[in-house]
Amino acid sequence: MTRAPRRRVPPLPWVRTRYRILVTLTVLTFAVLGGRLVDLQLVHGAEYLAQAEGNAIKARPVLPPRGRMFDRTGRLLVANEPSFTVMVTPALFDARQSPDLARYLGLPDTLLAARLSAARAHNPNTPVAVAQGLSLRRVAQVFEEGYHLQGVAIVDGQRRIYPSTAAAPFAVGSVGEVGPEAFARWQAAGRDYRLGDVVGLSGMERAYEEALRGRPGKAFVVVDAHGRVRGRWYDGFRDVPPGQAYDLTLTLDAHLQAFAESLLVGKRGAVVALDPQTGEILTYASAPAYHPADLVPPIDAELWARLTADPGRPLFDRAALSTQPLGSTIKPLMALMALEEGVIDSTTVVWCNGAYVWGGHVFRDHGAHGRVTVHDAIRRSCNVFFFTTMMRTPFDTWTRWGHDVGFGVPFPTDLPVTGRGLWPDSSYFDEAFGAWTRGYLVSLGIGQGDLGVTPLQLARYTALLANGGTPVTPHLASSLRNPVTGEFVRPGLPRPEPLPFTPAHMRTVREAMLAVVENGTGHRSRIEGIAMAGKTGTAENPHGEDHALFIGFAPFDEPRIAIAVLVENAGFGSQSAAPIASLLVERYLTGRTPPERRALLDGVLAIRSRDRE
Repeated sequence: MTRAPRRRVPPLPWVRTRYRILVTLTVLTFAVLGGRLVDLQLVHGAEYLAQAEGNAIKARPVLPPRGRMFDRTGRLLVANEPSFTVMVTPALFDARQSPDLARYLGLPDTLLAARLSAARAHNPNTPVAVAQGLSLRRVAQVFEEGYHLQGVAIVDGQRRIYPSTAAAPFAVGSVGEVGPEAFARWQAAGRDYRLGDVVGLSGMERAYEEALRGRPGKAFVVVDAHGRVRGRWYDGFRDVPPGQAYDLTLTLDAHLQAFAESLLVGKRGAVVALDPQTGEILTYASAPAYHPADLVPPIDAELWARLTADPGRPLFDRAALSTQPLGSTIKPLMALMALEEGVIDSTTVVWCNGAYVWGGHVFRDHGAHGRVTVHDAIRRSCNVFFFTTMMRTPFDTWTRWGHDVGFGVPFPTDLPVTGRGLWPDSSYFDEAFGAWTRGYLVSLGIGQGDLGVTPLQLARYTALLANGGTPVTPHLASSLRNPVTGEFVRPGLPRPEPLPFTPAHMRTVREAMLAVVENGTGHRSRIEGIAMAGKTGTAENPHGEDHALFIGFAPFDEPRIAIAVLVENAGFGSQSAAPIASLLVERYLTGRTPPERRALLDGVLAIRSRDRE
C-alpha cells in the first residue's frame, strides 16, 4: 500500500515574523559589536592604549644639569653637585602619613602640608617635588623608614655649589623652588614648570633662566598600584632626553670681585667697575651681603630668619637699587652742561668767599677758594662755583642733561632689576612742594637735595666721561656656550649712540678730574705710575653720618676701568671711598698691591660704616 506524500504545511505568519526579528537583532548586535571593535582598535586605539598604559606608566621629568657660570678668564664661579629630590604624587599619597614624611625629610609639618595641598589642587596625579637638595644620609633615612609610604619616589638631581672665593651673590644671583604664585605665572606664560622645580630668582640666574635650565626631558617608569617604581618602560627606549643647558661666561673678574668684597667688610655700600669701552661689568659688589649658597634649597629656616631680620639688609642689592644723592660727583656733569650750553667757558671766573646767598638763604661752602675757573672748581670741589652755575641754567636744561647721561630714567642692561633713581623736573617739584621757587634748586648744583642715583648709574656715567661721551650698556653676560656641541651665543645688547659733546669741553672736564687725583681733593687715591682721573663726593645724610662717594677711571689716556664707590655713613669721600677705588684700580691694572701701599690697605679695612641715628 503506497503512502500518500506528506503535505508541507506553510509556517504560520507570526512564526515568520519572529524569525525575521531574531535575524535582524542578531545582525544588528554583531554590527554594533563590530563597529565598537573598529572604534576601539582602529579609530581610538592609540588613545585608549595610552590611557591604559597611564595606569601603570608614569612620566618623570628629567632636567639636564643646570648651566655653569665662569668669570671672564674661565674661573669657575657656579657649578653643580649631585643631590636627591623627593617626589610625591598626591593622588597616591595618604595625607594621614604627612607627619611621618615630614619627620623623615626634616621639614615642618605645615610646610609639607601646604606643598601637597597646592599640588593636589593643581593636578593630584602629577608628581611634585616636596624636598630638594637632600643629602645621601637624609635620603637613606627616607628610603629605609618610608618604604611603606605610597606615592613617594626619590629621584637623582643637582644642586648649586659656589667654588670661587668671589661670592658675587647679586651678580650670579640665587635659585629657589617654584611656589604656587610663581607656578601660576609660568603656566600662564606657557612654560614647562612644575611645583617644586628650581628656578632662577635673581641676578644672572634669573636673567638667563631659559638658557641655564635647558629643556626638560621625560623618563617613563612602570609603577604598581601603590605608586612604587618597578622599572623602566621599554628599558628607557621611549624616554625623551633633556635639551642641554648652556654654560654662561660672565664679564666679572673673580679676583677683583673677591678683593672688592674684602674691602667692603664691615661697611654698608657698593662698588661697581666697568670697562668704559664695552660696558662689561668687572666688579659688582654690595655690602653687607649673603652668600649664594645660603639660598640654595632647602633653605635653613633659622638662617633665613637671621638674614631677613638683619638691619644691614644683606638681601638688598645696593649696587643696583640704593638711591642716594651723588654729592660732588655731579660736578663734572655740571661743568659739561654749562660749557655745552654756553653758560660758562673755560676761562669764566667765579669769586668764592665761602658762601652763596639766594633769596636771603646762605648756602655754605667748605672753604673760601677765591677766584675759581671751572678747572679749579672741579679740582678743589668748590660749591659756590656750581651753586652759581646751577642758578644760571634753566631747570629743564639741567633735567634733560641728567636724563641724557642716564640719571632718573631706564637704561639698557642685562641685570633683571635696576633702580631708576630720582632726577627731578618741574612737575616733580609741583607735586612735592606745591608753590616753590628757584631757591629750591640751588643745592641740586652740588648733588644734594631731592635727587638720587644708584652706584650702577654712577659707574655708567663715569664710563661716559672716560670714553669721551658714549653711553655704555652695563652687562654681566659675555657669552653662552653649549658644552656638548661647543656652540657659542653672544647676547644681543643695545649700543647707545654717542652724545654730541664738544671735544674741547670734554677735554677740559677730564683734565680737571685728573687734577683731582694728582693734587686735588682725591690725592689719597693717587697711584704711582698710573694716571687716574676722578671726583670725590660727600652726600649729606639727614639720618646720620654722611655717605662717602668716589668716581674715577684709568689709565687716563686709554681708560680700561671706570669705577664708582659708595660707602654709607662713612664721612668724606676722599677718606673712605677714594682709597677703595684706588686699590681696586691698581689691582686690576697691575694684579697686585705693592708693600708700600699696605698702610692704605689696612686703613681701608679698618673703615666701618657708622650706625645710623
